[in-house]
Amino acid sequence: MPPTRFVGEPIAVEFDKPPLFAKQPPCPDRFVWRDNSFAIVANLQEWRDYGRRGRMANNMRPENLKKAAKRGSWGVGRYYFRVQVADGRLFEIYYDRAPKGQEQRLGSWFLYREILPDESSKK
Repeated sequence: MPPTRFVGEPIAVEFDKPPLFAKQPPCPDRFVWRDNSFAIVANLQEWRDYGRRGRMANNMRPENLKKAAKRGSWGVGRYYFRVQVADGRLFEIYYDRAPKGQEQRLGSWFLYREILPDESSKK
């Protein structure tokens, strides 16, 4: 596993074509972090995590919990993307489907971490 740098900060994302379903977005075309725009040139990997966290982990019957872990349920889950941006840097971003109150029911995007160059492979 290459070295990483944890970031864990919110980002804004942009799509050339808006997603068909807001709660099931594809990889964005760009993201803005700390007032810098990063054009995504490659989606290297993507995966889903429908694990229930916090109090949401205990509010479902076991048989329904199994189903939800496979396909998700409303407001639960994260969509992860490992991307390469125009300057060659690698990042992992994710969309958290959990609503953040009445004003932000669609969830939020985050920059999870930066994948750093592996210095040991350059020797």
